[in-house]
Amino acid sequence: MIDLGPHAAFIWASYAIYALVLAGVIGWLVWDGARLKARLAALDARGVSRRSRAAAKES
Repeated sequence: MIDLGPHAAFIWASYAIYALVLAGVIGWLVWDGARLKARLAALDARGVSRRSRAAAKES
């Protein structure tokens, strides 16, 4: 194993905090993406369409 010297606890704690923050960001992105998909599906069910689709149909 690698000898990290007297700062081993700080180094391992830094890696652990980084991993937790990264997992939190990834989890938040997955949750937010699902939430936005549900909102878009609800709008689509109500008949609201995007302006970009209308512009594409006119071209």
